[in-house]
Amino acid sequence: MIDRRSLLAGASFIATAALFGGAMALLDPRPATAQTVSLGDLLIPPQLGDRALGKADAPVTVIEYASMTCPHCATFHETTYVELKKRYIDTGKVRFIFREFPLDTLAAGASMLARCAEPDRFFPMIETLFQRQRQWAVEKPIPPLMTIAKQAGFSEQKFNACLSDNKMLDALQAERERASQKFGVNSTPTVFVNNKMFRGGATIETLAKEIDSLVK
Repeated sequence: MIDRRSLLAGASFIATAALFGGAMALLDPRPATAQTVSLGDLLIPPQLGDRALGKADAPVTVIEYASMTCPHCATFHETTYVELKKRYIDTGKVRFIFREFPLDTLAAGASMLARCAEPDRFFPMIETLFQRQRQWAVEKPIPPLMTIAKQAGFSEQKFNACLSDNKMLDALQAERERASQKFGVNSTPTVFVNNKMFRGGATIETLAKEIDSLVK
């Protein structure tokens, strides 16, 4: 169960993440057999709405499910995502949607802070959190997270209020459960190109091959 008490405690979720092998932890030990899902269902926004980049009518939609404490997700954003944005998102070929799939309480807390930022600062904050992951994914995460949040325009009052938002926490957990049960997401990063699933941080070459086939 994700809750703010665990976030403030710090050590418990770090130990849990290590126990399960970090970001690639399986939430369900049974392998998912379906590699494609209903695109119509997948495009239904979560309770908190979607955060997206790119043209709304782009011919291809790429959806990433990520956990903010996931080192593989951080690597994906430092490598594959950079090229994906340059080649496809910025050129109008791809609409990119980022969805939260917190594997632990700290990941949920970081996602909440990004959600509480001004809409135009959501993606910059996501990238900053991934870039500085080793600084705040520690036993005492609150001070480094507050530093990042203040750089994004948060006051201490806004920071505390955000992490106390139980409705947002419940909504994040509900979306994680929906992704797991309905779409077979059980590790991060999981990426969908339209309705086709790619697990484990697909390379830009893999994604480009799929995207190019759809754009043509």
